[in-house]
Amino acid sequence: MGSSSALASTIVKNWREHPPSSYSLKVHNFSQLEKSTTVSDDKYQSRPFSSGGYNWRLIVYPKGNEKDDGSGFISMYVEIDSKITTEVFAELRFFVYNKKENKYFTIQDLEVRRFNALKTVWGLQQFLPLDTFNDLKNGYIFEGGHCEFGVDVIVASPLTNWEILSFDEKLSKPKFSWAVRKFSDLNVNNLTSDIFSMGGRKWVLRLYPKGDAIADGKWLSIYLEMAPSDTLKEDEKIFVQANLRVLDPLGSNHIQLQMNVWFEVQNASWGWYNFMSLAELRKTYLDNKEHAVNVEIEFEVVSATNYSPIMKLTFVVCGTQKLHKYNIPIYIPQLFNYFEQHVPLTINLAWNGVTSLIVSPTMIVG
Repeated sequence: MGSSSALASTIVKNWREHPPSSYSLKVHNFSQLEKSTTVSDDKYQSRPFSSGGYNWRLIVYPKGNEKDDGSGFISMYVEIDSKITTEVFAELRFFVYNKKENKYFTIQDLEVRRFNALKTVWGLQQFLPLDTFNDLKNGYIFEGGHCEFGVDVIVASPLTNWEILSFDEKLSKPKFSWAVRKFSDLNVNNLTSDIFSMGGRKWVLRLYPKGDAIADGKWLSIYLEMAPSDTLKEDEKIFVQANLRVLDPLGSNHIQLQMNVWFEVQNASWGWYNFMSLAELRKTYLDNKEHAVNVEIEFEVVSATNYSPIMKLTFVVCGTQKLHKYNIPIYIPQLFNYFEQHVPLTINLAWNGVTSLIVSPTMIVG
């Protein structure tokens, strides 16, 4: 098999009633088509047609492409405009009409094909055996030599939505310490630490000296929160694995709990309302000199995610007098599809030579 053809393992054969969507080639005298291609390298090339914002041609070898192991078969290919400057990925489906079945025999290449300036042609060198195609009782040739070929070229949109998730397990200076002095004299509902950076984000610790609303005055409540100056975007999330401790001022019997949590917009604070009992804290964990509670958090893992930019297209339409109402649903979707491939740009369209539609899309990356 030639390098421009699909492998047998990647194709699916089927019948369908719907005609080809990208291009149709109807021939009124197949035998003359065969003769005419003897002076054009045994192939017939259609005029260019557009699909997915690119120009293509349908190529038919009515006697088979001998150079691509297609002798004895109808060979069919598509060729992209050789002037392309980028890679294009496309799904291909080839057609031939069968009058007897009143359906299209189709072969779909399941492999998404890569087109570029060096590889402009893909197809099927053995689409249909010539003896099957030429036998009139099979229905591929009808009404004295008529036949129809076609193709669907479904261009895959370039990848524009993505994210890259990474986990930093080797944080520099992974600890943050906070001494809450004169703890017994505190008369506030809660207080926050200084802002500190970890894993490229800004954080604070929030402590409730007498417990939060559900601690019932019996527990010390401590939470890790995103700093107000570093809010999360919608759908953004950060994974944190960390050990939160209240340090033993006289030894190593620290109170430690580990968090494994995803911080999100709806969950930008995480910790424990019952981190430890206030009775135990006052008995053992207050520094004798300053009556301080020494809190420490040690980060083990912090995730980071890079997201694709968000593109917003704003369309400005002007000069639209007396537009023919039947033209709008035909052309506007095609324009939108084209804009996805080519931005920014300005297009002028004329309807019946009467008026002009000027559409100017603006791309905003955020």
